[in-house]
Amino acid sequence: MKRLVRGALVLAAVLWAATAAAQVTVSDDRGHRITLARPAQRIVSLLPSLTETVCALQACARLVGVDRFSNWPAQVQRLPQLGALEDTQIERLVALKPDLVLVAVSARAADRLQALGLQVLALEPQDGAGARRAIAVVAQALGMPEAAPALQAQIEARVAAAAARVPPAMRGRAVYFEVASEPYAAGESSWLGQLLSRLGLANIVPAALGPFPRLNPEFVLRAQPALVMAAKTALAEMPSRPGWRALQALQHGRVCAFDGAAMDALVRPGPRLGEAAEAIADCLQGLARMPP
Repeated sequence: MKRLVRGALVLAAVLWAATAAAQVTVSDDRGHRITLARPAQRIVSLLPSLTETVCALQACARLVGVDRFSNWPAQVQRLPQLGALEDTQIERLVALKPDLVLVAVSARAADRLQALGLQVLALEPQDGAGARRAIAVVAQALGMPEAAPALQAQIEARVAAAAARVPPAMRGRAVYFEVASEPYAAGESSWLGQLLSRLGLANIVPAALGPFPRLNPEFVLRAQPALVMAAKTALAEMPSRPGWRALQALQHGRVCAFDGAAMDALVRPGPRLGEAAEAIADCLQGLARMPP
């Protein structure tokens, strides 16, 4: 009898240890701790940068739904699209029975999803350190923490290679990078601002204004940046803005106009930051060949 009891206790201990080992506990950008019974297998991602991170960690097959803006890699476009930050389709999402939902901290749906019993991990990087942390946290939730350093090393290698290609004549140039009209700009403290700095450029938007501040157009006119970077559509309409024809960078074509795919990589703090750096370096090489 004692032998049976002892055996049962040993078995219980082994099962408990196995269960504990399978559990995953992570902390998000709200300071919430989330414990998963096992690494996430059915994931809904409601932020493009997090969708891309899951896929870059070789776990795209675990995604069962995404937001409407997630478009990379191409295979995620076949998944159910569940709205975005302001209009998440809660009922459709719940019906997918995810064991983890990835959201932005600012997502309105986060509290309701939690109230419905779903595990919600909120990550919204504002700078380079936050982007690296997001990769590490997602990798941990996937049960593959060892994959994060390898991915981060790949990103860093591409950024360093892009920085090495920036022509000396472009280094130190003042740049204005517009991320959205009205206008919103990438400030020094943002991941994009830090990337511009890595590439040797001087941002006209100081860190004191925040990561992505909405600027008074007069601020840009007074700064007279040597370079202007933005989406192709935004650059096309800039000369029609009151006073913006006075920007010498626009007059002389000292601009980097990015198409949709390149702009997506640039404005998402995810695993394509190396690709973003390469797009900027390519443009700077072209500008360096222009006549003075």
